Amino acid sequence: MAESIGIIKPEVNEFLLNSRLVSTFDEMIKRFSQIKTFMIKQETDSLVLISVESWDMQKNPFLFIVITFKQNSLSMNYTIPMDASKKMRKLYVIRTLLEILSLVSDIYAVDQRKLYSYINSSLDDVLSSMTQSYSSLFNNYDSLFGEYREIRRLNVELQKSNRELTSNAVELSNENKKLKADLDELQKYSDQSLMVMIEDWIDGHSETIDLDAFSNNYHIPLSRVEQILNKMVSEGYLQLKG
Repeated sequence: MAESIGIIKPEVNEFLLNSRLVSTFDEMIKRFSQIKTFMIKQETDSLVLISVESWDMQKNPFLFIVITFKQNSLSMNYTIPMDASKKMRKLYVIRTLLEILSLVSDIYAVDQRKLYSYINSSLDDVLSSMTQSYSSLFNNYDSLFGEYREIRRLNVELQKSNRELTSNAVELSNENKKLKADLDELQKYSDQSLMVMIEDWIDGHSETIDLDAFSNNYHIPLSRVEQILNKMVSEGYLQLKG
């Protein structure tokens, strides 16, 4: 046995306004022709604007707004989905109506007092449903904005600190490379090899040694050369002449 599927229909609301057509429906059609979201339908004694926002599974209008203009009255029908706020939907519909009426305000007059009353009651419904007062909302906003500014300040400081740390890291890396290069130079020749090289230099340079020249010639740090010379003197391989 096939299981039936229930179709959920939206709630339909309607409100009416007294009005007066000052010009003609043809003139109104010209004004409304610029609206892309509404379909215009002219009947014997009325002009109808239809906006279908969504359709159901059977291709029937589901979410819609219908505004009917007559010689002496205006009616507005609209649907409200079950999962939507009735109060917010009502405000949206009113805003749409005001936009429509602004296009024909000089040729189609509505009962301003009733319209304003309807707008006020709709706003009151929304405001009364708020769980927080304006002052509470403002205080929360002010507090959050203060926290936001503090976070921004800390973020700027952290970015500056991060740049400084990056710069220091680069400097330390360069120093480490230099120290490693110096260490490699120091370890390039063993003590015994350097002692032989120094003896050869002295034999070839009239029993003298220019430390700077020797260091530059063999690319050996001067401190390393001095270290080996001191060792050779202390161990009796060389004798300093006054």
